[in-house]
Amino acid sequence: MTEKQEVASAKTGEVRPADGQPETALYPPVDIYEDADGIHVQADMPGVSRDRLTVQVDRDTLLIEGEAKIQMPEGMNALYADVRSTRYRRSFTLSSELRFEAIEANLKDGVLSVRIPKREEAKPRRIEVKTQ
Repeated sequence: MTEKQEVASAKTGEVRPADGQPETALYPPVDIYEDADGIHVQADMPGVSRDRLTVQVDRDTLLIEGEAKIQMPEGMNALYADVRSTRYRRSFTLSSELRFEAIEANLKDGVLSVRIPKREEAKPRRIEVKTQ
């Protein structure tokens, strides 16, 4: 994955629940694509449902948070689990060439897709060449 620094850069952070103790969060793997119309972010967030997902923009920061719910059969407890945290968190600093008010997000099969369109003035345009 290639990430353009002027468009989106990953930030680190820790999650602090109500009790104030830091909780580890997984950084979901993301793919970031840029085309003429905007930026597309795809984050793998298995086990996260729409009601446990938060996608928000605050000034120039895109924040993605989600909590996976691992279903255990009734009467069973996990003796061992490779997953230590069920919380995902990732944030990105966005370029001012993007339209934050027009962000769209979709969740399907554990993959969050976020589309951030470019401002019209930031889109490439063809220049007409005149002859004399």
